[in-house]
Amino acid sequence: MRPVPVCPVPARVGSGERPMKPIYDLAVVGAGPAGVAGALTASLAGLSVVLVDAGARPGGQYFRHPPAGFHAENPGALHHGLDGFMRQWETLRGRADVLLHHRVWAVERAGGAMTVRCLEGDREERPRTVTARRLLIATGAHDRPVPFPGWDLPGVLTAGGAQALLKGDLVVAGRRVVVAGTGPFLLPVAAGLADAGAEVLGVHEANGRFGLAGHPLLAAGKAGEALGYGARLARHRVPYHGRQAVIAAHGDPGGTALTHVTVARLNSGWRPIATRTVECDTLAYGYGFVPQLDLPVQLGCATRHDVDGSPVVAVDAGLRTSVPGVYAAGESTGVGGAVLAEVEGRIAGRAAAADLGRRVPLDPALSRRRDRLAAFARALQSAYPVRPGWMRWLRDDTLICRCEEVPLSAVREAQELGAVDARSVKLLARPGMGWCQGRICGYAVACLAGEDPTAPRRPIAQPIRLGDLAASTRPPSD
Repeated sequence: MRPVPVCPVPARVGSGERPMKPIYDLAVVGAGPAGVAGALTASLAGLSVVLVDAGARPGGQYFRHPPAGFHAENPGALHHGLDGFMRQWETLRGRADVLLHHRVWAVERAGGAMTVRCLEGDREERPRTVTARRLLIATGAHDRPVPFPGWDLPGVLTAGGAQALLKGDLVVAGRRVVVAGTGPFLLPVAAGLADAGAEVLGVHEANGRFGLAGHPLLAAGKAGEALGYGARLARHRVPYHGRQAVIAAHGDPGGTALTHVTVARLNSGWRPIATRTVECDTLAYGYGFVPQLDLPVQLGCATRHDVDGSPVVAVDAGLRTSVPGVYAAGESTGVGGAVLAEVEGRIAGRAAAADLGRRVPLDPALSRRRDRLAAFARALQSAYPVRPGWMRWLRDDTLICRCEEVPLSAVREAQELGAVDARSVKLLARPGMGWCQGRICGYAVACLAGEDPTAPRRPIAQPIRLGDLAASTRPPSD
């Protein structure tokens, strides 16, 4: 057995690490595939680079590290591509300053420089400011849930949440698990849970089973991976159903545990045709991903609508945004997976170096590879859309906003009072005003209001104490 690579948490600056520079050439926010690739590429081109991330270890949502000391016969089964990522990371650590455990709550552009405002640490956070000539935003994405009756029950979690528990903590989400939603991400989630010992009762794909049949050339490169997941599911006798979805979850009388779900057979518009009950203790569901756009929108970067209607950052061939000196890479420019994110990070790192006067040779092959991967990502979004029929699954008492416990009836009442868009619904009924600030319910509220989802503009991207906010107006002490 060989150990899974585990990244040690670097010491804070000032306790043996290289001293921080007063101003860097490039600051990178996000230590996932795009951020690490961009930071490494820029540092190899001669730029002084600082990488900032809120996590204790690099990797973002994709490369979640197992507990220290964990050994496995086949670590790649849970952490596909982790070895290559860790090689990049180890090289980067010797060339750039790395600030883990730093939550970025604001970015500002003034006088040709970028100011990144962070909170360092866990419980006793302290403000820290990083300044750079250029900024690369690689903040990834999060799960896109859609509400349905019972989605707030214990035992109901997103597919990404189930995957994170398994990859990061070696915790199997439940014993009897139903996996549902849409998109190919359901396959690795179900296969991973089954390999870990869960009884996966079925994978329920709301769209067709063969979504990429109309794009055989684009799908050819991923056929082997899909067949691998299919073989693992077949080995565990996990059925894969097309045109089916979980439209309701049910719990015990006290609402303390999930007991069963209602699975519906759907027509092409996701209208339920027939239903049945499946007993389970866990539901892992997912309907794609939403890019994290708080920071680029905060800076005023232009956005566009992706194939699935989600707002994403508009960039040029070098991943430059509409704001001079700001670059975006990875899921923020369009959800496409870890490989595309890494390629975009490398392109952005090269562009930043070239814009700062470094000699960077052209690499047309890198751009061509990005084009191919981006075309595949667009094909996936076209093949596995979130159709509006999910809104027919709702009841008046279905919670739309779990933070503020806002039911569908309150949203409808707001519309009857004159709310014509998501913002006015929010002001009248309070969805999106809780802890998550609309990250979970924003998509649903926009759809119910009859408008395309938009990227909210927030002056503060992360929770911050008033004392730290006041301190940020004073000159930094370090």
